[in-house]
Amino acid sequence: MKRPAFSLVELLMVIAVIVILMAILIPVLQSSKKQSMEIKCRLNINQLSIGLLTYEEDNLSFPYGFHNTFTAPPGGFPGNAHVDRMGWWWFNYISDYTGRSRNNKTILWCPSRRIKKPEFNHVLHGNYGVNQSICKSSHDFRSIEEFVGTPLKGSDIPHTGRTLLLVDSGYSIINWWHVTDVPPVPLGDNIVDTAYVPGLMINKDKNIRPGFEADAFDGRHPNRNVNVGFADGHSERVKADDLFVEKSADTYKNRSPLWTPM
Repeated sequence: MKRPAFSLVELLMVIAVIVILMAILIPVLQSSKKQSMEIKCRLNINQLSIGLLTYEEDNLSFPYGFHNTFTAPPGGFPGNAHVDRMGWWWFNYISDYTGRSRNNKTILWCPSRRIKKPEFNHVLHGNYGVNQSICKSSHDFRSIEEFVGTPLKGSDIPHTGRTLLLVDSGYSIINWWHVTDVPPVPLGDNIVDTAYVPGLMINKDKNIRPGFEADAFDGRHPNRNVNVGFADGHSERVKADDLFVEKSADTYKNRSPLWTPM
């Protein structure tokens, strides 16, 4: 009795069907993975925003975005000593409220970060940036009064549900100067001045540090979306270009979400 067997034509047809199915499924799986990472990122931002608000409730003000001190935070100074300032950062202040160490790649690290250079494999780079208009710094390279001084209280923010507190960012602190193509004073080339919102169209005309180009130009999440935490504790997905601040005559036109709470 002759054994049943596949002919060469049948075998080729089966292989062709498998190839077609793989061509269909792989992009779907990749898209699903990216969407899952985007959701995880938004959950991270939501938890961090709640941590910032809980800190504000207990201390009657938000924490410093950066505080210049020679006393190391628990676990040591974060970042790269060659380019980053040594001191306490906003996430150091809220560690008791989030229960996370700076060394753990947990809620402080965006799962979609696209910074591949080993020298920038630190929590300060390519993860989340706090709004420096709210969490002011103890000092700045240029001593700009707008972003230096005492951090705001929750009562200082009239529109908490529309005011940006935390966002996908190229650096750990960010302000509205980084999202306008005509800043009030030209930004320098220090690491703080090269902060950006991933996927913002004007990034192609900015001074982006080598190794950050894919994150800055192409964006971190599908469709150039970014995740934003608001000053009332909720988080949303928005288009990166919705964060652009446009110069109009002698003033700046702020879109929504709001960068400046006043």
